[in-house]
Amino acid sequence: MGLLDVALDRDFAKDHRIFFSYSEDVGDDKTNIALARATLDEKAGILRDVSVIFRALPAVSSTKGANQGGRIAVAPNGTLFMTVGDRSSITPWDVAQHLDSDLGKIIHITADGEPASDNPFIGRAGARPEIWTLGHRSEEGLAFAPDGRLWETEHGPQGGDELNLIERGKNYGWPLVTHGIDYSGEKINGGLTEKPGTEQARYYWDPVIAPSGLAFYSGNLFPQWHDSVFVGGLRAGFLDRLTLTTNDKVRDEEPLLADLRSRIRDVRSGPDGAVYVLTDDGKLLRLTPGQ
Repeated sequence: MGLLDVALDRDFAKDHRIFFSYSEDVGDDKTNIALARATLDEKAGILRDVSVIFRALPAVSSTKGANQGGRIAVAPNGTLFMTVGDRSSITPWDVAQHLDSDLGKIIHITADGEPASDNPFIGRAGARPEIWTLGHRSEEGLAFAPDGRLWETEHGPQGGDELNLIERGKNYGWPLVTHGIDYSGEKINGGLTEKPGTEQARYYWDPVIAPSGLAFYSGNLFPQWHDSVFVGGLRAGFLDRLTLTTNDKVRDEEPLLADLRSRIRDVRSGPDGAVYVLTDDGKLLRLTPGQ
């Protein structure tokens, strides 16, 4: 069992409620992605009233279950979005296209774990009602932009890491289309990169950076970084700063912290205007002007 992400309730200052996702051992050598809710008792340093509100289905064999996802974003209205990877390190990968499975999807639920009322597949025979979007591989970043729109980053296979604008009911293509290839060097699905009915990434990396963590800068300490998007790089070993145009294309790209040569696991824009970066070797960095 391992922790994947932590997010604060929109009213955390009042209710001290948090949400956290983790990989859960369910027996028979299978795991799944679970989402829990709890109240943080800061004085005692413990969690109270812990309850699991959602479990992604189906559970997957531990020998196959890479590409976990588990990233959480809390919407302005308090509902929850969570990524669920396709859990498929072994072919076939087409589970991301199946609406009877949470795998390879972004799900949308209430704070009590019920499907959100505006989900696109509610009432469709055979479809899981919590699904918001489909066709994902390994989504390791999820965040709302200041304008309220939801964005995501995900790992491609060998090449083709993506930055996506997430919109209700859309199909993001995996494995029907991809800008990457299989680790064997073979093309995936004949090398298709476009297909009617699937969405194109707003940006893709090739060579890959293995994106992990996603944040939109919303502070005042770095006025030159307004409209910037930060993406951690596990393989690249730097923090990638992107600038978007008004039509959601990447205009500029700037690698930061490359001299650290650290795997960047997560990044957040803090309420104090600083940028906070978490590395795989357990360092929490606070970026302020002059550093």
